[in-house]
Amino acid sequence: MNFLTTSDGVRLCYFIDDFTDPWKPAQTAILLHAGMGSSARWYAMAPAIARHYRTVRLDLRGHGSSQVPPVDLELSLARLTQDVRELMDHLGIANAHFICNATGGYLGQHLAATSPERVKSLALFSSTPGQKFSGSSAWIEKIERDGLRAFLDAVVGDRLPLDLVDPGYARWYVEETAKNDTPYILRLLRLLATLDLSASLSDIRCPTLVVVPGARNTPGGPYSVMAAKIPDVSMIYHEGDPQSLCDAFPDRSASEALAFLASLSKKT
Repeated sequence: MNFLTTSDGVRLCYFIDDFTDPWKPAQTAILLHAGMGSSARWYAMAPAIARHYRTVRLDLRGHGSSQVPPVDLELSLARLTQDVRELMDHLGIANAHFICNATGGYLGQHLAATSPERVKSLALFSSTPGQKFSGSSAWIEKIERDGLRAFLDAVVGDRLPLDLVDPGYARWYVEETAKNDTPYILRLLRLLATLDLSASLSDIRCPTLVVVPGARNTPGGPYSVMAAKIPDVSMIYHEGDPQSLCDAFPDRSASEALAFLASLSKKT
C-alpha cells in the first residue's frame, strides 16, 4: 500500500504488482476500477497482468483506501483524470497501457483524448462513452431512499452471474462495494449521470479494445458509437453476460487484455 498527495491535497492510495522477469525491461499497465469499486476488486485479474507488466492499481479518490475529498473541493472528470496524471508523474511513468473497468474507462477515454502521449493503449471493459447511457440517474434515487448496501443487494444479480459464481464471492462483492462513503458515491453519480464522451471518441488515437457485455450490445447504442468513432478499435461482444465483466469473468478478461497487448507488440 502506497500513497501520494494530489495537487489539491487529497491522499490517494495505490498498489504496485510486478512479477515480470527481473532481467528484462517491463512496460507499465495501469488499472482503473469501476465506480463504487476499489483496487481490491482487481484481486483476480492483477496477478495475471502483473506477470507480464508492471501493474499499478489506483484507488480513485473517495474509494477504497483513498481519502474521501472534502465537499468544498471540485469534483469533475478533469480532476479525476488529473489524479491519474499526477500518479504517473509521481512514479516517473511517461506513458502506460490502461486497463479500465466501467467508470474507470471514462477516465481512460478522457486521458487518451486529452493527453494522448500518456496512453499507449486502452482496454475498456463494460465502459460506454459515459454514464449517461447507463441509467444511473435512477440509482441515485434508490440509494438515497434505501441506502447503498440495500441498493447493491438489489442489483448484484445484474452485475454478476449468480448461478455461476461462488455465493461467498457475491457476498464479498457487495460488502466490499458497500464500504464506500455513501454521500461521496451519490456526489460522484450526480456528476457522471449526464457524462457523454461521444464527441471526443475520435480523438482517441491509441489502439483500443472495447469488451461489451451482451445486455448492452444494441444496434445504434453507445458501443456502436465507439466502434464507429474510435479510429483504431477492436471489439469483443459477450452476448448475455452481466455488466461487471472484470468481476464476473476475471480470468477471461485478463486473457483478453493480455492477448490485445500481445497483438500490439507483434505490430511493432
